[in-house]
Amino acid sequence: MRYYVTLDPDPKAKPIAVDLLELPSGELQARVDDRAVELDVTYLGAQLSARVDGQVVDLTIEGSPPEVGAVASGHRSYVRVESERMRAAEQAKKTSGGAGDRVIKSPMPGRVVKVLVAKGDVVPVGHGLVVLEAMKMENEVRAKVAGTVAEVHVIPGATVEGNAKLVTLA
Repeated sequence: MRYYVTLDPDPKAKPIAVDLLELPSGELQARVDDRAVELDVTYLGAQLSARVDGQVVDLTIEGSPPEVGAVASGHRSYVRVESERMRAAEQAKKTSGGAGDRVIKSPMPGRVVKVLVAKGDVVPVGHGLVVLEAMKMENEVRAKVAGTVAEVHVIPGATVEGNAKLVTLA
């Protein structure tokens, strides 16, 4: 299965093509941008221990695709992981005028620390909207598209589930 991984939150960043094939033995074959990568993955409860080209990385995943939080060896990052099917659905939504990116949702369960916008604010792509605290770390949720804040669905101190509405842009 081919996945497209974008490491930079900039929507214009070029995604990395990652091909994963599970063999009948359970082993994984991996290619990153058409380069073979040695990969061995072991599940340790909610965590993964992966050996990538001989280097061991302990990995915890938060949220669900396409927006995923990853903690690797103590460093937190947010990445976008899309399968070919997800990309095709997103493209279809864009061409049909869908509003999926206008409803900003929580990438994980947590507590709202700050709301950085108010109704009527004009925000560019990448502008901070809400600060969430999850796993004792603060995470800023940013706008994926430019727009005007139509509605703020949360207040500071509120607890939210993963995929809960935070802000709607018009």
